[in-house]
Amino acid sequence: MKQYINTLAIIILISASSFAQSLWKVDPVHSKVTFTIEHLMISHVEGEFKSFNGTVKSSTSESVGGVVDFSADVNSISTNVEMRDHHLKTDDFFNAEKYPQMTFHSVAWKEVGKNHYTLTGDLTIRDKTHRVDFDVVYGGTVVDNFGNTKSGFTATTKINRFDYGLKWNSLTNAGGIIVGKEAAIVLYLEFAPAK
Repeated sequence: MKQYINTLAIIILISASSFAQSLWKVDPVHSKVTFTIEHLMISHVEGEFKSFNGTVKSSTSESVGGVVDFSADVNSISTNVEMRDHHLKTDDFFNAEKYPQMTFHSVAWKEVGKNHYTLTGDLTIRDKTHRVDFDVVYGGTVVDNFGNTKSGFTATTKINRFDYGLKWNSLTNAGGIIVGKEAAIVLYLEFAPAK
């Protein structure tokens, strides 16, 4: 009988570990959400969103392959030029008053190489939602000097701003556009298990 109970306990433990779940939260102190867009068709302007949140809900103890939910506070946009930041918050671009958050919800991971993935999901800016692919490089998972587990990723994509209603479009005297239509987005993210 004792042997039967021991065997049953082992089976339960194995079954429980097979269904291990984990929740990872972004570490904002060691993360950054950036964008780059062409200016005057000759150079680029960089910016970032200083306030953001993100989670990875995984069916395993690992962060890779989990469901990613991410949001950025549009009012936290910064290009280090106050007048430009104010313009970006108006209805010409993000309309931060009406649409204060932009969000991403993942639907699939695809492994394309060692520690290299395509992350597909729905990106919502203003009232427009489109499916996008992020090129993701998984930096690994480590334990820091304080005993905290951290998982790191770099995710990049490009979007057409007009697809999301970021509609401002002025021309130079030579007929070229002042602000390019394509924006490059790069996220440098560290996640830690939720406590």
